Amino acid sequence: MATFLSKLGRLAFRRKGVTLLLWLLVFVGMGVAASSAPAPPADTFSMPGTESQEAFDLLTEKFPDASVDGATARVVVRAPTGTKITTPATRAEVERLVTELGASSPQVVGVADPYESPAVSISKDGTTAYTVVTYKVPAAGVDDEAHDALDAATEQARETGLTVEAGGDAVKIEQAMGGTGEQIGILVSAFVLVLTFGSMIAAGMPLITALIGVGIGISGITALGSTFGLSGTTSTLAMMIGLAVGIDYALFIVSRFRAERAEGRTPEEAAGRAVGTAGSAVVFAGLTVIVALAGLAIVNIPMLTKMGLAAAGTVAVAVLVAITLVPALLGLAPVKVMARRGRLRYAVKPLSDRQRRRAARHEAKLARRTRPNLGTRWARYVLRHPVVVLLVGVIGLGTVAVPAASLELGLPGEGQMSTQTTQRKAYDLLSESFGPGFNGPLTITVQTLSADGTGATSAGTPADVRRTGDEIGKALARTPGVASVSPAAANKAGDTAILTVVPTTGPTEKKTEELVHALRDTADDLERSTASRILVTGQTAMFIDFSQTLDDALLPYLALVVGLAFLLLMVVFRSVLVPLKAALGFLLSVAAALGAVVAVFQWGWLADVFGIDAPGPIMSTMPIFMIGVVFGLAMDYEVFLVSRMRESYAHGARPGEAVVDGFRYGGRVVGAAAVIMMSVFSGFIVEDNDFVKMIGFALAIAVLFDAFVVRMAIVPALFALLGRSAWWLPKWLDRILPRVDVEGERLAGTQPAARSPRESTLVG
Repeated sequence: MATFLSKLGRLAFRRKGVTLLLWLLVFVGMGVAASSAPAPPADTFSMPGTESQEAFDLLTEKFPDASVDGATARVVVRAPTGTKITTPATRAEVERLVTELGASSPQVVGVADPYESPAVSISKDGTTAYTVVTYKVPAAGVDDEAHDALDAATEQARETGLTVEAGGDAVKIEQAMGGTGEQIGILVSAFVLVLTFGSMIAAGMPLITALIGVGIGISGITALGSTFGLSGTTSTLAMMIGLAVGIDYALFIVSRFRAERAEGRTPEEAAGRAVGTAGSAVVFAGLTVIVALAGLAIVNIPMLTKMGLAAAGTVAVAVLVAITLVPALLGLAPVKVMARRGRLRYAVKPLSDRQRRRAARHEAKLARRTRPNLGTRWARYVLRHPVVVLLVGVIGLGTVAVPAASLELGLPGEGQMSTQTTQRKAYDLLSESFGPGFNGPLTITVQTLSADGTGATSAGTPADVRRTGDEIGKALARTPGVASVSPAAANKAGDTAILTVVPTTGPTEKKTEELVHALRDTADDLERSTASRILVTGQTAMFIDFSQTLDDALLPYLALVVGLAFLLLMVVFRSVLVPLKAALGFLLSVAAALGAVVAVFQWGWLADVFGIDAPGPIMSTMPIFMIGVVFGLAMDYEVFLVSRMRESYAHGARPGEAVVDGFRYGGRVVGAAAVIMMSVFSGFIVEDNDFVKMIGFALAIAVLFDAFVVRMAIVPALFALLGRSAWWLPKWLDRILPRVDVEGERLAGTQPAARSPRESTLVG
């Protein structure tokens, strides 16, 4: 592996023009393909194998006229204080609003008049009413003109003294991300890179190559969107993880190139060894990330599978960019990539007298700097106090992880939006006037079956199926937690009816989830006595099933990614204990990160500091996404840091010396990479959307725990305690496992001269 990648790095360095041209052609070609590709399909949400999805498919089949994918806006109107919504003057204003909404946009196909069904659309106290605006296009197709027309109609109604708010998927999201987080993250990343490298050129390479890799990946997703059903949101995870690993991978190789140059190698030799050693670590780290992302397929939710595979493809591009494009860029600036202060010592052209004097002064200054760098000092401290460091790290993370035992999963809704948005205001108005369960109604489907027990559908008259539906509705109404049950509505074929159940509790409350399970248990009993097939669905039920599906898949997903990564790391490091502690350390950091998320976003600790308006359940997709992203980054840091230790150990160093060498050369780079990722993720905390805050906070705190506590404290402490046993591998397993030269042992023919303390300080 190391030999092949070294040759590849040398080739890219020598043929930098050809390499850059090829990547430019790929970048432009993918951009052209993306720009000429059909528009990506709208987001589709399905959960094969769940009752909610089964019921939804049944409704699509049996009620084709009602199965409209068009967006809706629910406009809530409250009369001025002291008046009723039914008074003549107020009614006239509401009817004027309904008329205005109907004529507001060509995309509107209908507006319900609340006065035609007052028992449903007007609250019992007569102060509040709502109307539903239906559009002929899905939410993603509602254009800006329609959004503006809706806003204008509601604002005009407010001027008459009415309180008017709007919710639903047709309403413009006021909490959309404004890009502030990405800008902050990129600025901080650039600053950290400049401090780390002391060179604008070296700092710019990881950013430029990461953006190129992400650009190619996202363009590929867009180009293939219509073919493979990849919606616009599929690229979200790909962009996040692609940018993260792209910066890390380039950072590792540029740093190793600079270290090899400081060892006295020529630029081409340095490029070859950088790609042969750090590049090998990048390849295997990338494989672990790809395993984690592709493993999302086991959740059996098509949307997540597509997102995972698309992100895995983007990571593969990032790996290829790192091992080919980065050495080509190094070939363009082999001297300017070095730190500015000591750059003259690497000059290829003859130096002037003035430049020689400056170089001599710099050499003399470096000769006086004999103090080891921070990474070396920290590694030696851990080697002296391994038990203390290990206990502090494990107990500290374990304490932070305690709240994770109370983790409650849910999906975002209008009830979790900022209280300043019209969606949240409409949600609160409906809860106050119609009850908290009104925002999360459940849909019951009743399909009549033949009496012979074959399970075939039995078609009768609409009146017959309505009577059966009403009987079932009366039985379901006796379930604790049910506020009301609507009369049954039958389809034209007379074989299926639907009912609406309004819970007494809100859609995200635990009691509502318990009600869904209770209704399904009751339905199982009623099916036998009514010869019917009864299913519970609706958005609230689908969210509950979605959360349950993810919850059930969490442990199998962890077992898959951790197990495969364990095998991969065992091949890389020729050890059983190294991959074992890597996996256990990752689980510890993830548990601590989940505990911090629960404490802040579910319990409300420090809610004012982070601007959280409504603490509540943790977004269902967050743990899975966090595991995938953080696992990838954790394995990056593990492979890069420990491969340096393994390299030193393989070349004859004692276990303690190997740990010090790993931190001397890798500690600063891994620390910089972690700070960059934390800054990128922390930037999302300033966004208005609570769930964007949650993702940003979770990823940032997880990287903090994993990089600085697990990889830089617990890992070296364990190495200190295990000694040579850390690299133990049974002989029979050693014969079975394939051999890959990640440490560059076969590159030993280009060993440098012995390093001086001054040089060790320089490259640290």
